[in-house]
Amino acid sequence: MRVISGSARGCKLYSLEGLDTRPTTDRIKETLFNIISPEIYDCSFLDVFSGSGAIAIEALSRGAKKAVLIEKSPEAVSVINKNIEKTRVGDRADVLKMDALSAVEKLKGSGEKFDLVFMDPPYNNDLAWPVMKALKENNLLSEDALIVIEESSAANIPAVEGFNMYRTKDFKTTVISFWNLEDTNA
Repeated sequence: MRVISGSARGCKLYSLEGLDTRPTTDRIKETLFNIISPEIYDCSFLDVFSGSGAIAIEALSRGAKKAVLIEKSPEAVSVINKNIEKTRVGDRADVLKMDALSAVEKLKGSGEKFDLVFMDPPYNNDLAWPVMKALKENNLLSEDALIVIEESSAANIPAVEGFNMYRTKDFKTTVISFWNLEDTNA
């Protein structure tokens, strides 16, 4: 696992041992960043269920102004911190060691607005949808926010009130869905 592009290009990242996490493959990561690249520069990035932190670090390497990484596993947070140090992006990264909904509650009222949100929850747990709703309800999304969710291709992706899924990309066992806020003026 490595940083594909930007200031930390080629830097090999630490990963977690065992089967509790599924790192996003370089192929999927490269495709994802090709799709979202126009939105990266100077954005505020939120990485929920961060695992090793590879996605947020890639965003920072490509010019995101700030990233908040949410991860509840102490082992994963240790790996995230090592990767942040190794890639020298610590001045623009904040790590919250807690579950996703608690982190959203903590961020509430911070004045933070995220332009890009990436979620890679444990497969088949339907954890992304309540987090999306909580981000909206707590006013943590910019008007033009883009939300990207990585799920098992077997997952049932529901309609989520207040959001519009406008694109999916299928990778055999993984599907990535792209969401934005519904236009309430339509």
